Amino acid sequence: MTPFFGEFIGTGMLIILGQGVVANVVLQKTKGNNSGWIVISFGWAIAVFVGVYCSAAASKAHLNPAVTLAFAVLGKISWSLVPVYVTGQMLGAMAGSLIAWLTYRLHFRETEDAGAKLAVFCTGPAIRSVVDNLLAEIIGTFVLIIGVLYIASPSNSLGALDALPVGLLVLGIGLSLGGPTGYAINPARDLGPRIMHALLPIPGKRDSDWSYAWIPVIGPLAGGLLAALVFKML
Repeated sequence: MTPFFGEFIGTGMLIILGQGVVANVVLQKTKGNNSGWIVISFGWAIAVFVGVYCSAAASKAHLNPAVTLAFAVLGKISWSLVPVYVTGQMLGAMAGSLIAWLTYRLHFRETEDAGAKLAVFCTGPAIRSVVDNLLAEIIGTFVLIIGVLYIASPSNSLGALDALPVGLLVLGIGLSLGGPTGYAINPARDLGPRIMHALLPIPGKRDSDWSYAWIPVIGPLAGGLLAALVFKML
């Protein structure tokens, strides 16, 4: 596979499983309804593990524009590849979101809460505050990128098993730092499905909360850039 298709497939798998676990927990009449935050966090961790494992050989499994930005700043990939990676990530996220929606289509009909339907696709703050929400996304992504950079470094590399520590890292971020905003920590993960929420014929849906949508884009990019600069100084 080319890097584009690696990122497309890996990010698609990430969103199918990640959006799928949220749907299973928050939508009505599912087998996993109301099973809670720990189930969501584990589901996203497994989603990352699978996405990384599927795309590692083709693209080194960025699956996240913040990771791609950090790697470009550190000279680990060419800047000319950044648009290729990000395009693959965004299209993969949108395709994965579509598949996850199709899987739970009947349950969207059974759910009256429009906010829950939006939460399946994208993140939102527990307490709305631009500064604090942005800070939470910066911190969460900083922790993610620093962890990824050390996991991916030659001295620490575990080869094919790199997918497992990255998944565990995301699990830790979700359980420890995910409470304020739902830990997007990935612009493609949030923006791609948010676009799909706006486009898909979901009964009884609300607006896609575009006034908030910039935070899970700018916050992770800022956190990724900061992590790259700190890593470079260490």
